[in-house]
Amino acid sequence: MLAVLRWLSRRPLSTLHRIGAALGWLVWAVSPTYRRRLRENAAQAGIAAADRRQAVAQAGRMTAELPWLWLRPADRPLGEAVRWDGDAHLQAALDAGTGVLLLTPHLGCWEVCAQAIAERWGDRSTLTAMYRPARQDWLRELEETARARPGLATVPASLAGVRQLLRALRRGEMVGVLPDQVPPEGMGTWAPFFGREAYTMTLATKLARQSGAALLLIWAERLPQGAGFRLRVAPAPALPQPAAGATEEAQSRADATALNGWMEALVRQSPGQYLWGYHRYKQPRGAAPAAAAPTSTGGPA
Repeated sequence: MLAVLRWLSRRPLSTLHRIGAALGWLVWAVSPTYRRRLRENAAQAGIAAADRRQAVAQAGRMTAELPWLWLRPADRPLGEAVRWDGDAHLQAALDAGTGVLLLTPHLGCWEVCAQAIAERWGDRSTLTAMYRPARQDWLRELEETARARPGLATVPASLAGVRQLLRALRRGEMVGVLPDQVPPEGMGTWAPFFGREAYTMTLATKLARQSGAALLLIWAERLPQGAGFRLRVAPAPALPQPAAGATEEAQSRADATALNGWMEALVRQSPGQYLWGYHRYKQPRGAAPAAAAPTSTGGPA
């Protein structure tokens, strides 16, 4: 398997994206569970049929580009494969020295965000990203090796990992989190996402509140015909002000609702590149089911 991945890593990105588009449709054809989940999640958000079809191919491209990203030599920069939009926001946040918390959903190529940031700013600040190790030994080893790059550090999705993220922010460094990833039981709260209750992590907003770090939104748009990626950076809106007498649970839900709203706004910029097949609405083992609560209706794309 590694030999195949190494061979793929040497192919042009445009070739990998063509292979990936075919792979995406192959998975769609053979997996009824995947088809149902993608359709249901996209329909919940009011996503147009054309964007749903695009999402099938884009999910395959995401998989096919991983060898190119993971096995690319550390001394071979991304260079012109990355174009920046809003990078001044990240530069200003680093200059402020209060730490930078970067949030990106499962949109476009989130793997390239960390590498591009580490290449450009790693000489002045390490970027620490949280990840969930793969179950297969060979894949876990590949992930760890691929992500061990200058200016880039990773921590596991555990209490120890959370402590390392907080320490990094308090040192004035950068931290990256995928806030639309379903957290383990006890590390999230139910909040609406595209009009349906989704178990949402509380880590991101707690880190922001406890550290005072700058909060930025970032995502990498996959450009047509393997032309590379456009990284978009924007300041996050302000977190909700704590309500007088609000319980910790109520405040967590308010923060999670705001967080999901930010992610929705990013996804609507390019709905065809969101990972609609991700099991976003699952109930984590041990977590209580979502209580009945008023929800908003996802509007059209």
